[in-house]
Amino acid sequence: MFRGNHQYSVDDKGRVAIPARFREALSGLQDERLVVTNFKRRGRPCLDVHPLSGWQRFLEKVGAQKRFSPRIAAFEDWYVGGAHDVQVDAQGRILVPHILREYAKLEREVIFAGVSDRFRIWNKDLFHQVHSENEREVFEDPTLLEDLGL
Repeated sequence: MFRGNHQYSVDDKGRVAIPARFREALSGLQDERLVVTNFKRRGRPCLDVHPLSGWQRFLEKVGAQKRFSPRIAAFEDWYVGGAHDVQVDAQGRILVPHILREYAKLEREVIFAGVSDRFRIWNKDLFHQVHSENEREVFEDPTLLEDLGL
């Protein structure tokens, strides 16, 4: 559903346009609401952005887990508790809440990265660091590609 990397600019009010390809995928879901929350990849902060329908499926999976697990409770507190609903405006933009922009260190230039059923918004420099580390990991050990049949 969401794939590719796209660079965009955040305006002074904290709004950013969603890439056209991502808006097309969202329009197929017929929902202009998104859920944005904090995330980390390789120890670096970014934001996970879920279509509302995908977020609801995700919550069902989390709810089916062991309710008294301290790890799951911590995850829910951090990931679900940090989530904010946002609306896509008529220009295809979202207003990223200040607390999330601050957490993910979002500056003027950001990267949207598709992750199948959701996408991420990254600080441009942090994205490039993580992307380089991912590339090294994938190609340093060719067994991953073999395991995928590639």
